[in-house]
Amino acid sequence: MFKDKCLLITGGTGSFGNAVLKRFLNTDIGEIRIFSRDEKKQDDMRNLLRSDKVKFYMGDVRDFRSIDNAMDGVNYVFHAAALKQVPSCEFYPMEAVRTNVLGTENVVEAAIKHKIEKLICLGTDKAVYPINAMGISKAMMEKVAISKARLHTRPLITCTRYGNVMASRGSVIPLFISQIKSGKPLTITDPEMTRFMMSLSNAVELVLFAFNNANPGDIFVQKAPASTIGQLARVLLDIFNASNEIKVIGTRHGEKLYETLLTREEFGKAEDMGDFYRIAADDRDLNYAKYFSEGNQEIAAAQDYHSHNTYRLSDEELKDMLLNLDYVQEQLNVDHERYSNAY
Repeated sequence: MFKDKCLLITGGTGSFGNAVLKRFLNTDIGEIRIFSRDEKKQDDMRNLLRSDKVKFYMGDVRDFRSIDNAMDGVNYVFHAAALKQVPSCEFYPMEAVRTNVLGTENVVEAAIKHKIEKLICLGTDKAVYPINAMGISKAMMEKVAISKARLHTRPLITCTRYGNVMASRGSVIPLFISQIKSGKPLTITDPEMTRFMMSLSNAVELVLFAFNNANPGDIFVQKAPASTIGQLARVLLDIFNASNEIKVIGTRHGEKLYETLLTREEFGKAEDMGDFYRIAADDRDLNYAKYFSEGNQEIAAAQDYHSHNTYRLSDEELKDMLLNLDYVQEQLNVDHERYSNAY
């Protein structure tokens, strides 16, 4: 379906954009447009790829004019631009609103104007039962996208929601590896805190599954295993053959003990599609009588789908996942090269 098509990735210089490029660059796709506000990352990517298929557009999703210009001639859009750091959004919540909520509205409106075929908006587990500004803004992102999907069939608008992407920007894995290499204690907020474990390739697979299977307004979730933060630190120490101290510093502001991908209310109506769940959009109109006279008994019997009750990885399974990450292999190779040069 991507043969000779034009794909635009907002926030395309980030971890997800790089993973999509890795997946698509050597296929028969016509053009990939990278839209972001970071000229340094764009220049680095341009010099690294040197590909005529990849075009770079400077701009910010907060500015409708810049995203409007980038949409001309585009077939599909993966909307990944967002403020994702929990502490930053907590101290500057309106910045999260401007990028994650109003920015998403700009992307959707531009996609409607240019009659884009499909628009996939990338969400996060932190949007479920949100307790911090980042999660709240991403929950509103979903609401904005779904509300527009009710009104417009072109583009087909859908959302994905996934947990922590291992070794991506903001992930704890690079922090732990940096602490290991510098001989510092590994700082853990709560060793029993659980997080979903997904790779960047998993995130791309989720978006492509949504691309191929979505109805307007659907939210797609990929089933994912989990580990505790204490286990993650312990396994990384084993991989790097290190014996750093583990220091528990306490839960940070805005952090949860576990992350949720499906609420109880969503789980009661979600469609199990094997490795994925589909949450169909609520297609009721603004007739409030239906909200009071019709219900769903399955909701009362359902439970959330979260990182405490999903499949828990063993140490060996987690170790295998970590060793399959390019970032971990790069860091191990750096250590090997330093050792070889020393002797």
